[in-house]
Amino acid sequence: MKILGISAGSRNGNNDSMCKEALMGAKEMGAEIEFVRLLDLDIKHCTGCNACCKAQATGRGNLCALKDDFDWLLDKMLDADGVVFSIPIFEKGASGLFRTLTDRFGPRMDRGCNVESDKNAREKTGKGIDPRILKDKVVSYIGLGGSDWTTRFQCDAAMQAMTPAWKVIDNDRFSWSTGIIMEDERVKRVHQIGVNIANAAKDIANASYQGEDGVCPHCHSRNFFLDGNSTHAICCVCGIEGDVKIVDGKVKFEFPKEQLEHAHDSLSGKILHCHDIGKNLANTANLKKSDEYKNRVEKYKNFIIATKREK
Repeated sequence: MKILGISAGSRNGNNDSMCKEALMGAKEMGAEIEFVRLLDLDIKHCTGCNACCKAQATGRGNLCALKDDFDWLLDKMLDADGVVFSIPIFEKGASGLFRTLTDRFGPRMDRGCNVESDKNAREKTGKGIDPRILKDKVVSYIGLGGSDWTTRFQCDAAMQAMTPAWKVIDNDRFSWSTGIIMEDERVKRVHQIGVNIANAAKDIANASYQGEDGVCPHCHSRNFFLDGNSTHAICCVCGIEGDVKIVDGKVKFEFPKEQLEHAHDSLSGKILHCHDIGKNLANTANLKKSDEYKNRVEKYKNFIIATKREK
């Protein structure tokens, strides 16, 4: 059993320290541990080139056109049974570097896309994609913020797990945490996060979420897209649609059971999404053949050119 700790913070700062605290807890449970700092790596921004989508559609796996340290890090994550992230909170949510990592995950690491890619690869070549990509994994998130501006973090973190359909064990945000290494109760909680993920990694099939309940009974999110004219709401993480109600003085999110088939973190929901994207891309490809489409592209292309920095 191996647990990988990834810090997105400054060298020897709070995120490094809390990531290592969680790894200490995991090691106590018998886990082999490894620690990586994102700021030590060259992780480029996703350009939206769709190379990974095209590779999946043709059964060639989850290729990426960018050449940097991402594949090295991905290999580390795929080899681990569980991953713990410790992430600084910027402007209420996860840091940009972590969000870049999330962008690089999708769609090349999307579970539904890779199930389809594996099927295509076996039909065309007789050999499937890297089996580690389809392997279940557990993940936990630690978010450290310098004030009470932390309310987006858990949603940002869960979005990263949603893509590969990794099972979230803990997703904790710590407000006013600049001095967290001196706060024994909070350090104890972080240590428990490490214990929890190691125990979950021992039996991933039966592992379960160990954090606070949240509001969404499916993914535990507290973030919702609300309809201003009704009680209708959409969970910002799992995408389940239902209604927000007040029951016994508490906020409740209720939804019909059939919505679970469409949940963005479920395999059925991911495959539906994969097929929807495929149809949309096919429709767009046909649009691009028309003179009207080409004329509109030329209009924008010729209107103004980007200013470039002189070197």
